[in-house]
Amino acid sequence: MMMHTTLAQLRSLKLDGLAAGLEEQLAQPGMAALSFEERMALLIDREVHARNDRKLVRLLKNAHLKYGQAAIEDIDARAGRGIDRREVMSLALGDWVSAGHSVLVTGPTGAGKSWLACALAQYACRRGYSAVYQRVPRLQEELRIRHGSGVFGKWLLQLAKIDVLILDDWGMGAIDSMTRSDLLEIIDDRAGSKATIITSQLPVEHWHAWIGDATIADAILDRVMQRNHRFTLTGDSLRAERSKSAKKEKNIDPS
Repeated sequence: MMMHTTLAQLRSLKLDGLAAGLEEQLAQPGMAALSFEERMALLIDREVHARNDRKLVRLLKNAHLKYGQAAIEDIDARAGRGIDRREVMSLALGDWVSAGHSVLVTGPTGAGKSWLACALAQYACRRGYSAVYQRVPRLQEELRIRHGSGVFGKWLLQLAKIDVLILDDWGMGAIDSMTRSDLLEIIDDRAGSKATIITSQLPVEHWHAWIGDATIADAILDRVMQRNHRFTLTGDSLRAERSKSAKKEKNIDPS
């Protein structure tokens, strides 16, 4: 009865990992051979791992990644894709997030730009950093709504605290003057302190013309280019490859 009470109290204190570990210890006779200190160390370790797992689930949920299952371990680094696995791993394991670096991923449609961005952000979450995914074409309308409802300032402050921001499909479609100014505010808040990943079909040298206003373009690109890592993806569309593979599997005669 006393142990049931103890377990209930642990869970009421939200020490679920410790409670689960204690239940496991009670079910294993061999645990009696361990000292109190050893058993306590195992319980604390279980609680730490449980909290880290819950934090990761929360970070990934809040990130709203387009490809939530993307992982750097699954990178397609075949010849002709323009990806060096060692370069990606070196970046992912480095201090680019804490140092506030930019990652610029360019290449044709379907080359895997968004997937790579999500994989880098997912690994950042696994290291305890926060992330948020935004598509720039959709962001323009969302910014308009936030301005109209009077919450833009509050949202901007929240976004400035995010460790990794993905701006996907940068340069796809024209942007208006308000969006230009808002993008400058977003980038300026992050320059040198928070990491930003930008994906685009447009080569970097065409970004200035896409932004439109020369003064704002100079300001945005000056901040983005301060400390950046570039990946230029190549090759055929991965979406087309997956579609062809799916059709082949569908047409296979089961007999």
